[in-house]
Amino acid sequence: MSADEVKAMLTAAFPDATVNVDGGGAKFTVQVIGDAFSGKRPVQRQQLVYGVLNEKIASGEIHAVSMALFTSEEWAAQEK
Repeated sequence: MSADEVKAMLTAAFPDATVNVDGGGAKFTVQVIGDAFSGKRPVQRQQLVYGVLNEKIASGEIHAVSMALFTSEEWAAQEK
């Protein structure tokens, strides 16, 4: 599985978000910045992303995912 394929899956699920994916093979680093995460705790945010990737994780196409998940407001504050 390629980083571009993972990015396409996440972009389809979070169309208003900025999605960055690095890695390849079965290990990926994912960064998603979007308001879909507003009001959600970190675990809830991860569950949203895992929900998108779960089929590929279950099949073994994805083995490990490291996530950085932010709302637009959190990202803007971090960039200052």
